[in-house]
Amino acid sequence: MITALKFLHIAALSVWCAGLVGLPLLLARYGPGDDQLDFARRRLVTHNFYIRLVTPAAVIAITAGTALIFLRDVFIPWMFAKLVVVGVLVTIHAWMGHVTLQIGEQKGNYDVPAGGPLVGASLLAMTAILVLVLAKPVLRDGLAPAWLREPLGQSLPIGAVPR
Repeated sequence: MITALKFLHIAALSVWCAGLVGLPLLLARYGPGDDQLDFARRRLVTHNFYIRLVTPAAVIAITAGTALIFLRDVFIPWMFAKLVVVGVLVTIHAWMGHVTLQIGEQKGNYDVPAGGPLVGASLLAMTAILVLVLAKPVLRDGLAPAWLREPLGQSLPIGAVPR
């Protein structure tokens, strides 16, 4: 089961990461001088690419990765550092969705960000994740502030709903 889940995680992660590299390049092709046919065609391609491929791959990758964390009981500092960098990828993903939406709703009135910085940020985050996963560096426990490392001292009985 863990092997299949790892395969699913890696496959979905590969599609998601490819999308985070390809989507900014597609978005950068928009121009204020596009005629209606070119604009409509690009809009459909970028919208469908984001909604039907990249976002489902992201959800599957994150869901499978979360399941793997709990199945393998990997609650160690390098994993938490990796999760912070995954949060960076999620932020980039959300920003690209915002840009895709703005382009579609404001034809010609929206300045498309350059693709290079978004691709660079994505590749940097992906490289950091790869290094953390492959190297599994020994990180100090004191990297996070104390309030983030210690429970509040309040526990709930199993099945209780917090107020």
